[in-house]
Amino acid sequence: MPNAGVRAHPVVHWTEGGENRCARWLSESAAPPASGVVIADDRTSADDAYGLACQGTALLWRGDFQNARQMLRALASRADRQLRKPGKSVMSSPAAEVFHLHRRSQSQRARTLGALLVPLEEDYGIPLRRAPDIRQACAQAFGPGEGAAVASLRALLGVIGAHEWRTRGIEIASLGGRIHPHYGVFAPVRSEYVELVAAAPLPALSSLSSLAFDIGTGTGVLAAVLARRGLGRVVATDSDPRALTCARENLERLGLTQQVQVVQADLFPEGRAALVLCNPPWLPARPSSPLERGIYDPDSRMLQGFLDALGAHLEPGGEGWLILSDLAEHLGLRTRSQLLAAFEVAGLRVVGRSDMRPRHPRVFEATDPLHTARAAEVTSLWRLAVR
Repeated sequence: MPNAGVRAHPVVHWTEGGENRCARWLSESAAPPASGVVIADDRTSADDAYGLACQGTALLWRGDFQNARQMLRALASRADRQLRKPGKSVMSSPAAEVFHLHRRSQSQRARTLGALLVPLEEDYGIPLRRAPDIRQACAQAFGPGEGAAVASLRALLGVIGAHEWRTRGIEIASLGGRIHPHYGVFAPVRSEYVELVAAAPLPALSSLSSLAFDIGTGTGVLAAVLARRGLGRVVATDSDPRALTCARENLERLGLTQQVQVVQADLFPEGRAALVLCNPPWLPARPSSPLERGIYDPDSRMLQGFLDALGAHLEPGGEGWLILSDLAEHLGLRTRSQLLAAFEVAGLRVVGRSDMRPRHPRVFEATDPLHTARAAEVTSLWRLAVR
């Protein structure tokens, strides 16, 4: 039986060997633990596992770890086959309906694949044959271990992938260096928005002594680009502790801590700046997990908050740079007229705009239900000033 400390966390319960057991439940998405859990191992068939997962029963794996990975692939194949059955296509539906149906099906797929569970020891070791050592990756993602735990294999593979990104880093040409994203912090794998910031003309009043704000800095990549472009002082803000730690570490690696200050704030720091930059989540929808907060902005709260307060934080003659994809427009989630109206209501005018088409692989995936919208997408840097 686990120690009493496990009760401070969500707990998953199961019966094994005739005994009732429980362990701490690890879930970044805040999904509740399954109410029904059965033991599975190398003898469990993929069809049986898929049937149980679809019914909401989780499978706690006690077999070989590499066989668990094969089982996860088998579950994914069956889930994808189900989505491709006749009657599942929504390609002819309105764009917004396609988007919402796609998210719903992806959510169902995630629940099904998330039903395959793996045990973890107190230090995040995996007590299974041929299991990798993921202790450092889990400690980076979840903090110090606090007793035996259980997590979905799919989530743990995400932790491993994030650890590899953090270790290897992402080369950013305009920085002449690498950015190392932390788990849970949006990674700059799409280069177009970084390139737009690196190339846009700086406001006329900017100089080596000018101050810039980077709102919602994330990894710190855009604050670093501004510093490399000669802005003498940059204040980078974020409200997420993971992002603040990530940005500080990246700026230290790049040797930019004298130019860039990272502070915790909900959007704006105090004062005014010659340049205020913001790259909010691009889609006005509700994230289903903390990891999606870099993509989805419920009711456009961050976008609207930035626009409404921008004028009060700009120096006379300064500019606000808004980086925004028009994917939401192609998905029927926001119109261009609504965006322009938001500028006007906030007392802002457009003084320039730079556009770039994305080059990421999903643009070319014709089987993607959102392909039509992705193929038409343009990312823009809007240069805004007070009217």
